[in-house]
Amino acid sequence: MVACGPPGLNGGKNILYHNNGDGTFSDVSEKSGILKANGTFGLGVLTADLDNDGWPDIYVANDSTASALYQNKENGTFTDIAIEAGCALSADGKPQAGMGISAADYDLDGNLDLVKTNFAGDTPSLYHNLGGANFEDTTYQGGLGKHTQYLGWGCGFFDMDNDGWPDILICNGHVYPEVEQLKTEAGYPQRKLLYKNLRNGRFDDVSYDAGPGISAPVAARGCAFGDFDNDGDLDVVVNTVNDFPQLLRCDSRTANNWIKIKTIGTKSNRSGIGARIKCVTHLPGEKSLHPQIDEVHSGGGYFSQNDLRVHFGIGKAESIELLEIRWPSGLVETLKDIKPNQVIFVKEGEGIIRTRQFDPPKSPKPPK
Repeated sequence: MVACGPPGLNGGKNILYHNNGDGTFSDVSEKSGILKANGTFGLGVLTADLDNDGWPDIYVANDSTASALYQNKENGTFTDIAIEAGCALSADGKPQAGMGISAADYDLDGNLDLVKTNFAGDTPSLYHNLGGANFEDTTYQGGLGKHTQYLGWGCGFFDMDNDGWPDILICNGHVYPEVEQLKTEAGYPQRKLLYKNLRNGRFDDVSYDAGPGISAPVAARGCAFGDFDNDGDLDVVVNTVNDFPQLLRCDSRTANNWIKIKTIGTKSNRSGIGARIKCVTHLPGEKSLHPQIDEVHSGGGYFSQNDLRVHFGIGKAESIELLEIRWPSGLVETLKDIKPNQVIFVKEGEGIIRTRQFDPPKSPKPPK
């Protein structure tokens, strides 16, 4: 009556292509050790430095099987460490039907954490990075265990209100139109889930406070984040099944400041993909400095590409005290005392080569 799922089918193999630097690629899947893993049903893929050793690792969200974390061994080879790292299975040790994957340092401890979407009847997964690629499943402690009726696809960490703490958006939609006949399911079109970072390791579901773009049900799949109107807050594009795509404009109604960094590689790749950026500010009311990290990602979420400009919300901070960029080449550049509410273009080895200023955020208007 419905299309069959992956169980019972032969899993596929993940393929790794090495860029030869001349417009061609070499298949290094076997030489790198990628093919040593069992056949899987890979969907979401993310590259990020998850153990802070300066080398990019690869996380693959697998459908109906354990997910994979290929740790970069710094010699052209990778080893799947997901089981021992604690980010392969659910909190009770069961394989999940992973779809989308995103990374951010949601608690500002200097390690990139993970959020993963899963099939209906399960919760999303929130993996807290303890350091050195050791993860703890904090789905329930973090507040993401409340909903099991939704089938998640695209997802992402993003600072929706520019307060300096990453929030989470999860896009949902079922795969079987026939579920509309069942009262036990959430339906084929489903609402999105928007979680606000409470700054204490927990998130709060604010989906119904965020307007119809979040609460109205659609059959969503991929989602991409970027500030399309350059007003300082992050917007979202959502792809839907058999319907128009959605452009969700964020009107955060805050007067918080922000900064965007456009990386231009010279010795590293031209887009600066893989660059690790640290943004340090002093937020009024906080006793200590406020350090944030992010990376320039190519691909992420679920079959999606976000804006390559790295965005940081900085609350009421009036300047960025320190901006540190670790390029893939190994070069580390440090910039100080940067004005907010602008895009800065940073060229590897040359620092800021130009800026583009935008109007500061307007104070929110009282609701009518």
